Amino acid sequence: MTALPGETPGTGGTDTPQDVVSPPDEAGAQEPAADPGPTGDGGEAADSASTEARAADSPSTEAGAADSPSTEGVDAEPRSDEAGAADASAAPELSQAQAELAAQRELRERIEQRKAAKAAPIAAGAGLSGTAADLLAAVRAVESGEKTGSAFFASPAPAQAPRRPAPAAAQPSRTPAPQAAPAPQAASPEALDAVRAVLVEGGAPEALASPAVGALGEPAAELLRTDPWQLLAVPGVRPEQADGFARALLGADCGPDDGRRTAALVGWVLERAALQGHTALDAEAVRAALAERAVSDPGAAVREAVEEGVALLFQEGGDEEPDETEADAGGTDEGDLAPDDADTPREPVRILLGLDRYALAEESLADGLARLVNTCEKAADWAEAAAAAPSPSAAELIRTTAAAGLVAHSGGEAARAEPAALIAAARGLGLRAFGAAHSEDGRRRLAEAVGDPDTAVTLVGLLSGAQGPGRDEDGALALDLLVVLDAPQLDVEGAAVLVEALADGARLVLSGDPGVLGSAGAGRVFADVLAARTCPQVVSRTPDPGPIGELVSGIGIGELNQVDAPGKEVVIVPVRDAGEAVHRTVQLVADSVPRAFSIPADETQVITVGHGGAAGTRVLNEALKQRLNPGPGRFGGFDPGDRVVHVPAPGRAVPGVVRFADAEGLHLDCGGDPVVVPQERVEPSVRHGWALSAHQAAGMRWPAAVVVLPGDAAQGLSRPWVYTAFGRGERHLSVVHGVDQALSHAVAQVPAQERTTRLRPLLEALPTPDAAS
Repeated sequence: MTALPGETPGTGGTDTPQDVVSPPDEAGAQEPAADPGPTGDGGEAADSASTEARAADSPSTEAGAADSPSTEGVDAEPRSDEAGAADASAAPELSQAQAELAAQRELRERIEQRKAAKAAPIAAGAGLSGTAADLLAAVRAVESGEKTGSAFFASPAPAQAPRRPAPAAAQPSRTPAPQAAPAPQAASPEALDAVRAVLVEGGAPEALASPAVGALGEPAAELLRTDPWQLLAVPGVRPEQADGFARALLGADCGPDDGRRTAALVGWVLERAALQGHTALDAEAVRAALAERAVSDPGAAVREAVEEGVALLFQEGGDEEPDETEADAGGTDEGDLAPDDADTPREPVRILLGLDRYALAEESLADGLARLVNTCEKAADWAEAAAAAPSPSAAELIRTTAAAGLVAHSGGEAARAEPAALIAAARGLGLRAFGAAHSEDGRRRLAEAVGDPDTAVTLVGLLSGAQGPGRDEDGALALDLLVVLDAPQLDVEGAAVLVEALADGARLVLSGDPGVLGSAGAGRVFADVLAARTCPQVVSRTPDPGPIGELVSGIGIGELNQVDAPGKEVVIVPVRDAGEAVHRTVQLVADSVPRAFSIPADETQVITVGHGGAAGTRVLNEALKQRLNPGPGRFGGFDPGDRVVHVPAPGRAVPGVVRFADAEGLHLDCGGDPVVVPQERVEPSVRHGWALSAHQAAGMRWPAAVVVLPGDAAQGLSRPWVYTAFGRGERHLSVVHGVDQALSHAVAQVPAQERTTRLRPLLEALPTPDAAS
């Protein structure tokens, strides 16, 4: 790795890289800096959907970085820098069923039904919310004939008819590209006024009225008055703020062990865990979190929350469904065995608590995957197509898919050619084969690899009907084979919606790189499918080419190697502090990379560890705007030509460029598609996009990438973060390096954060006699 051409290494006024990246030291490598500041994916989550809002007039909020999710947390939802209720008002909608008392009572009935008939099928997708629920509603609306595939609505989903194989003669149904970004359903003025009155009475900011109605529904005012801790259902509100609100409304009638408070805290703990990717938590972890919040009897609080239906109870490692009392006891151990069982080894029992929405999504997904495995016709003869494959790995993938309804395919960037070859081969056999990518950029790259733009879609476009084959007469996707690229970005709710939309007999291939960062939403679908080994797996033998590919491949196995880069494909820019990191980054994007590689600034992506901090996305975007597109920001802080990232829903980051603004809102060009963001949605869902976080950049690539690692980012680094960030550049990678040995330490010793999920044991328990290991 060398300096960029035409520059002198070591000069302080340039962004010249030095010619070395040190390999990882031994186990005693220098530890990351003790005070990373507000950066890191934990810090960036302080400005994302996982942020704890800084609601004014309530008890003070803790520092954002101190209580933010870990490096696997969600970071895609933009937030402003301002303290107070503005952050909370920009929060995404939550399911009303989580807050309404009637729905909570129904959950208790569901627990009893699960005990009485454990094997009974669970209604697919019944517990979904947010974007996943909207997509599922659209799917089922088409199936029932009520609406077209592009119509999103919030009414309950109709009953689902049994799936049948899609008829070959079904005609695609296309929907025009959306012209406006979706906005949350407006609350009635009466409901907002009633909630504002309650909030003011309790000393909470009026700005929380809209998100409160979004989270709790039209009866939000009544719910808050009778149970003030329901305020915790509003994203960004912290327990101490809800406690202050409750004291103002209830006076001496409330205390730390109030049942309403403990039930709300259990839900809050599980929601926070979901923001870090968990679909369930160990019961002991929940009790510990309650103890930290001054609950005197956490075990009793957990038991009561289960009885009230706030959370569901699950048991891992045993044959029987757990009783609610086990949430208090924490499972069984050797002391619980009868004397005659003392010599019989028993698998340890683990008691988990989870929210209904994720439990139902995981069970629906497991059942749906088993359905695909068991309904696929296994006698297909694709031998001739496999023989004509462009590589041995592609041939193996074609042969495996011919004999299985579900296949897991893993590999790096170069391995994406193998799913493309599979799609082309299947279409050559007369099958309706399509590939779905996480981003519009991934869709474009897949279309180029297949050679047919009509075969490549985004997941959102496929499910909404805006892209792809449309629906058959039964409402299922009119296809025979679906290849999902960027599978690690699938969260459990989105995956459940996708599988629900596939007809019996359809084939599904999940393809992706296991080394990248996981999904922004809860779950680890791709990793669980790989770990369960209930379907055939194809591991690509196609290595990523060039110095960048060699560097990233080494990171994937925990080695930060020095690579030979004769064409300056990889360079290191050492910096002393965050200010110098910002200065060098701007020089790289605006001057050095365009001059050395003829890559314009709008094709170079800056990636940093967090949104906050002295070299986070905010500071970098401000500096890059001043250099690349200066202006007054007359359209809500934006000017025509600004690079932006639009986040229409948590976990979705869509790069775009500002075109203009008018009475309709802010007009963006997102990968060639026009998008109009209403004025009221600009602040919470659009931010400048010259600099992104690694989570936002996942699933996309650019000709050049500049990865910024200031000194305060050390604790936000992990192997998946480095692997993801360093792999975003196609032709060139610059690393603005200020973390010393913390980089090699992270690559060698900081693996991905473990996520607690239930999908793997559910898949392992399902009967899949035809699946291969």
